Amino acid sequence: MASLNVGNLGEFLREQRRTAQLSLRQLADAAGVSNPYLSQIERGLRKPSAEILQQLAKALRISAETLYVQAGILDERRGLDGVEVQTAILTDPSLNERQKQVLLQIYESFRKENGIAGDGADDSGASGREDGSGATHPHEAEADGGPHAT
Repeated sequence: MASLNVGNLGEFLREQRRTAQLSLRQLADAAGVSNPYLSQIERGLRKPSAEILQQLAKALRISAETLYVQAGILDERRGLDGVEVQTAILTDPSLNERQKQVLLQIYESFRKENGIAGDGADDSGASGREDGSGATHPHEAEADGGPHAT
């Protein structure tokens, strides 16, 4: 497990709060923490627990995993799990909250369509065939092509 990276977490939280157009007090109220405590977290003076990070993530409408990675509690996963893409979408200051949610939904639907749902652990039978048609029987691929010419 990585060491707690409090300074970067505070900067990240401040940026997310500003992107969400929330005051320090508004975020503190929404997350159920005190205003001074949140200020200390943002300034890198306090180490929040995983539970506090989860409350902050919910209030900011970002994934708790993103905050865990920023805090150094969770190592960033590599590979096909999509964390990098999700983090990039969630932390992009040029997107509003609705745009972020729509992009995440589209991204997840494509992953499910390609058999990489959720954590990628269960891809058995999700995609059907390697050709991407999703068909499991030879005649199913033909059925997707529209009217049959004989």
